[in-house]
Amino acid sequence: MIKMSKPESAFCILIMFQVTLSLLTVGCKKDNGNKVSDIDGNKYATTRIGTQVWMTENLRTTRLNDGTLIQSVHDGTEWASLKSAGYCWYGNHEAFFTLNHYGALYNGYSVNTGKLCPAGWHVPTDEEWDALSEYVGWDSGGGKLKEAGTLNWAGPNPDATNETGFSALPGGYRNAYYKDYNKFRYLAIFWTSDSSESFQLNNTNSNTTSRPIVYPNDGASVRCIMDNK
Repeated sequence: MIKMSKPESAFCILIMFQVTLSLLTVGCKKDNGNKVSDIDGNKYATTRIGTQVWMTENLRTTRLNDGTLIQSVHDGTEWASLKSAGYCWYGNHEAFFTLNHYGALYNGYSVNTGKLCPAGWHVPTDEEWDALSEYVGWDSGGGKLKEAGTLNWAGPNPDATNETGFSALPGGYRNAYYKDYNKFRYLAIFWTSDSSESFQLNNTNSNTTSRPIVYPNDGASVRCIMDNK
């Protein structure tokens, strides 16, 4: 189990600032490629990286692609004992996280349904994450995947160029063992579909990516990749 520190105490101030900023700039976002919709009607921009096509935003659906509701779980003890598909919003701040592109946090059971992403898309496999790392550079490519600057990432976020258009955002993590939320704005942790390793980017080192272990009752972000045609 990954042990992480408590979220920053200034979280509520950050929420107020970013909600205001989002409302002011909602009509000015660049459409990076085609738009794809999930079953809730949320629209996601896409980008091609090598031979892969990725969503450029973290998933925020509340239903599987067959219409089945995913259980929304606030309580930490209930989340830790859940044995079926579940999702949550970091810190239970639903209004904030539905307004921006940090997305929801999903447990491993939701990933294992195979129906979390829109039809024609899926949660990437370990091999697909490896292919992305190989394309951008195992030892130097992390910054090519991260949104630049410190508006959404905590500083220093060095060498983040987002030249791929992947626009990785640090949605943080829900730790089932400690029953808490951690590392919003500091870590981007994405599920894989076929192993216990996640795909992680952080705010302090843009050169490398890492692959920490996550467990089915942990909560992490999801990026969808297009099915091969």
